[in-house]
Amino acid sequence: MPHLNRRQFLQASAALGASALLPACTKMTSWGTPITVYLPGMAAGHSLRGNTQAITPSSERRVKVAILGSGAAGLFAAWRLAKSGFTDFALVEGPELGGNCANGEFNTATGSSIHYPRGAHYLPLPSMESTHIRELLFDMGVIEANPYSERPTFDERVLIHSPEDRLFINGQWQDGVVPQHGIPATEIAEQQRFFKYIEKLKHTQGNDGRRLFCVPLALSSQDPTWRALDQMSFAQWLTRNHYTALSLLWYLDYACRDDYGINLAQTSAWAGLHYFSSRGGQAEHIEKAHDGAVLTWPDGLNPLIRHMGATLQPSQRLAGLATRVMDNGKTVSVDVLNIQNKSATRLIADHVICAMPLHVAAHIVEGMSDLGFDLQQHGAHHAPWQVSNFLIDRFPTEAEPHPLAWDNVVYGSPSLGFVNSTHQLIRTAKPEYSVFTAYHAYAGEDPKLVRQRLERATGDKLYQIAVRDLDSAYGWGNPLKARQYVKQVEITLRGHAMSSPTVGFLNNVGIQNLIQQNSRIQFAHSDLSGLSIFEEAAWWGDVAARRLL
Repeated sequence: MPHLNRRQFLQASAALGASALLPACTKMTSWGTPITVYLPGMAAGHSLRGNTQAITPSSERRVKVAILGSGAAGLFAAWRLAKSGFTDFALVEGPELGGNCANGEFNTATGSSIHYPRGAHYLPLPSMESTHIRELLFDMGVIEANPYSERPTFDERVLIHSPEDRLFINGQWQDGVVPQHGIPATEIAEQQRFFKYIEKLKHTQGNDGRRLFCVPLALSSQDPTWRALDQMSFAQWLTRNHYTALSLLWYLDYACRDDYGINLAQTSAWAGLHYFSSRGGQAEHIEKAHDGAVLTWPDGLNPLIRHMGATLQPSQRLAGLATRVMDNGKTVSVDVLNIQNKSATRLIADHVICAMPLHVAAHIVEGMSDLGFDLQQHGAHHAPWQVSNFLIDRFPTEAEPHPLAWDNVVYGSPSLGFVNSTHQLIRTAKPEYSVFTAYHAYAGEDPKLVRQRLERATGDKLYQIAVRDLDSAYGWGNPLKARQYVKQVEITLRGHAMSSPTVGFLNNVGIQNLIQQNSRIQFAHSDLSGLSIFEEAAWWGDVAARRLL
């Protein structure tokens, strides 16, 4: 087989763009603060969309299973295979190891380093149905005992510490994110009515004996009466059920933006109720793990990614991008381009687990339309996100009696607040450095127009969005004030961060076709659920691996 020559390699590299080699660029604000803009997968995605010319591989490798993608789904599939004693597989890492669970690292002036999330930053306590997550956490030692009981014993270092969250409202902080301070008694009563209804839903079963709302979503009741909620928006459902309190509507909208990247008017009513009713995981030490408690690490969910990756042998990991997948009847060929070492490899596999977003897979997997999936007809809404990390060398002064919490949210803000990366560190004094991670979902906007705008955005413009909630809390919109604290900024732009459960998402025929088909190519991604959370991605990775086992 001929080698990849210099001309072919340069064509491939140009098609993928410079950011596939260095998916970041450093910009400066007008007042001199360095901002690194990280663009994971953007250039690679654009090249695939443009139907890059096929490249002749320089080598072949035979494997039983090829796993395409190293996000939660791909790594969980690999972890399951390895745990089961199956070793003849290769994981193609793709443009970003860890995907939405990736992390980053700042180097400080003292020579130390500090980690932070570039995406997902917490994991709710797993529900009784999420046995796959409980198994993973038990394997990690995060669950110390009784992993499948109603109240497992969790490592208290990972359970979120107090103060967990706070809300800046009416000029001051309050404990908790549900608006309370300065809110009229009539609105408080309406909030209570909503949460009382949610408690009822948590224990309600459909006509098939299943809980109405579960994680993983596939285990939820199929009762058509309840699934009909998917045909209206959450905003419409709230109006029909006489929920009009502005404080409640803001909080519910915040929750949808935080988990789904879309607002109340875009979110399926079924998905909106699922958000609040589906998990309910608990822990043995209830005083330290109330309903709704979460697990977190300084760099978000990346420790889960590292744990699953550590089970793999170096020979089972293949750096590069899958550029073409073709089912040949008895085998599947996967062409993998590695820009770093200027080579291309063809994997010949008995089976493939395609653990990449469906809008990417549609440009790589030949014949997806024959499987009943058409990207134009069945492609989901993908929300753009901005994740901004601020390295600080001292903490701002906090007003008593509400100290800095792990999660800090601003009432009425279109952004999603900021997280303190060093919150979980157990020490007598505050650390010398910390990272504040600010989140912003571009909800309510046309995703395509947002992506185009972000590609052209200046450092100043991105900083203005990033600092919005930090400005409300500390006045960091003022450059002179911000420079007293902020030493570096990294902004991660995820143009297709997550699939969002818009109205009608449960009835996506194309996705159902991919789930039900039985071929040499198995699909495994949270896109199959229609919403992007770690448990769903891991579920589909587990399903695909178990099918092959």
